[in-house]
Amino acid sequence: MNKDLYQNLDLNLLRTFLILSQELNMRKTSERLRVSQPAISQALVKLRHHFDDELFVKVPRGVRPTPFAESLAKSIEPHLLGLAEVLNQSAEFDPANLEQTLKIALSPVMMSGGAGILFKRIRESAPKANIELVGWNTATLAELENGAVLLGVHYDIGTSKTLFTEPLVKVRGVVFVRQDHPLNKAKVELEDLEDLEIASLIIPDWNEDYIMVAEAMKRRNLKYRVGFRSEFVTALADVVQSSDMYMGHTNLFPADHCPQLRAMTICSADQPYEIEAFSYCHVRNRHNPVKKWLHTLVSEVLTEQMDKFDKQYLSPR
Repeated sequence: MNKDLYQNLDLNLLRTFLILSQELNMRKTSERLRVSQPAISQALVKLRHHFDDELFVKVPRGVRPTPFAESLAKSIEPHLLGLAEVLNQSAEFDPANLEQTLKIALSPVMMSGGAGILFKRIRESAPKANIELVGWNTATLAELENGAVLLGVHYDIGTSKTLFTEPLVKVRGVVFVRQDHPLNKAKVELEDLEDLEIASLIIPDWNEDYIMVAEAMKRRNLKYRVGFRSEFVTALADVVQSSDMYMGHTNLFPADHCPQLRAMTICSADQPYEIEAFSYCHVRNRHNPVKKWLHTLVSEVLTEQMDKFDKQYLSPR
């Protein structure tokens, strides 16, 4: 008679196994489960004995699953995630009772224009939660898929079917120049920018090889020049304030931190450019009340920040 592998199996061991199969790293697994690495090692010993399989072997940067472990992880993942979703939805949601880690990945534009107030709002509603606001990077999509990141905020990046995408807000295109720059208008058309160099923000998973203003000018047969690119907004601001370059951004930019810069709405045929921002989560979390609460909170904060910016920097002159 075959051994009953389910009988007397601690389901917590399966959760450890699943997280380890996602992270393939003992340290990262212990951090996600908030237990010590020796506890992970002990759980792995029990799992190996239970399944009579090595499950994971050491490699230079972590561990690698055996064929049996790969097959087992693929089979049990939807069941464990489904169980978690059912249990999480069974209780009435109250953010004040949250004690989990809320890890949110923000694109550089959103990070620079609302991270502080977003943290404050989350902390006010969920004082027991551990809040992590991180910058969106090339690993974020994978982290959304394996559950390491609960919510991501970015522009339209064309994701896979494993991620659920929901509109947040529409941000308005803005260009920044130094205060005494010769170009001095409330609104600028693409033609106004033709003789100026562009200082462009590099946004992971969106525009590494793409500059929105440059592409728009190219479509209009206008000349453009790229003078500087960086992943850091502060570096761009430093370059723009000491040159005739302009920086393309949005009305989420914290311009009150850079009084040496002046903002102008960028238009085409007198119509402002708008870009839609979205929230991203794994499809299994699309009905998660925590995710829904965070989505609403992010939308409110971004809207408030844009309204504040517009009143301060884009009012008619």
